[in-house]
Amino acid sequence: MSDENAKTPADHVGDTLAQLKEMRHYSKNNVEALTTAWLLFDGELSKLKQAEKLADLMDRQGQLHEALEKAIADLEEVLAKMQPEPEE
Repeated sequence: MSDENAKTPADHVGDTLAQLKEMRHYSKNNVEALTTAWLLFDGELSKLKQAEKLADLMDRQGQLHEALEKAIADLEEVLAKMQPEPEE
């Protein structure tokens, strides 16, 4: 790998941010899917007594989603500080 193609620390932070944002997208979809399933099992399928298991998964996925949001915000701050000052 030549020096021209070497990634800078800012490049690595940017790559990680992109990956976390993709994970956040899927995490949000998972929360929504689990919520839909929970509503079904808490209502129409309540006799099966499985809603609590789905609620637990929904809560855990929600916690992951919140943690991803926090990590993204933190890394965006780090990346902003790594950018060179604009020249006047």
